[in-house]
Amino acid sequence: MKRCLACHTAFDTESWTCPSCGFAPKRLDGFLAHAPALAEGGGGFKPHYFAKLAELEAKNFWFRSRNELILWALGRHAPGAHSVLEIGCGTGYVLSGMAAAYPQLALCGSEIFMSGIPFAAERLPTAELMQMDARQLPFVDAFDVVGAFDVLEHIDEDEAVLAQVWQALKPGGCVMLSVPQHPRLWSVTDDYACHVRRYRRGELEAKAEQAGFTVERSTSFVTVLLPLMAVSRARLRHADGDFDPATELEINPVIDRALYALLALERRVIGLGVNLPVGGSRLVVARKPG
Repeated sequence: MKRCLACHTAFDTESWTCPSCGFAPKRLDGFLAHAPALAEGGGGFKPHYFAKLAELEAKNFWFRSRNELILWALGRHAPGAHSVLEIGCGTGYVLSGMAAAYPQLALCGSEIFMSGIPFAAERLPTAELMQMDARQLPFVDAFDVVGAFDVLEHIDEDEAVLAQVWQALKPGGCVMLSVPQHPRLWSVTDDYACHVRRYRRGELEAKAEQAGFTVERSTSFVTVLLPLMAVSRARLRHADGDFDPATELEINPVIDRALYALLALERRVIGLGVNLPVGGSRLVVARKPG
């Protein structure tokens, strides 16, 4: 169901006009905008970077590997899902992977910044895309799966977002989350990305349980590259001059393929049921009670 952000009435109609108070969200550039005041500068990210991401995501081992892990988790934990909402869908790279792997899914993507949505629309002409604030979701019991992939670390009020996700999920639905972890890895990369935290081990799981979820799976990933990450981040902490974030994405193709192959082996281990204790990132899958 939809939820009116003005009077909080839940309703199940084709229209977004609230039958109780008459409120209707605005449209910006043809897309529904549930938080228009934040559409151009909501914080938490540099909107001009969407163009660079759209250009480089499919060429970078990290994004491809994360997509493969997300698709595996979706098939493992929500094999009968019919609907998915991705919060903070950015350029639509993750959703486009879902569309290719699971064409039966009804896909919905949200992004706080309007500048990211046209890239997602180009990749996903049939998906429902809208601008919204993750702290105020206009849905109740609406989706089988809600995903937020490297989003929560940008938001101070991550617990509020998890509470909103719980509300948006159907009973028995699952949330899939990925976040960067290990505060000791903090560097200028996190500063540039507008992160407010790297998660400690167990922190995200505790917040999910506090929101009412039951954690089904929690594992680190990018484990095999953790020593390389540690060295890279240590160098960045002591680097002088301007930081160019594209240097981490524009990798020699031979090296990129080698790193992707290493993470493919790691995914096989995760697929066998092994929860990796450390790694650059963490995947958490949790369920709303049915």
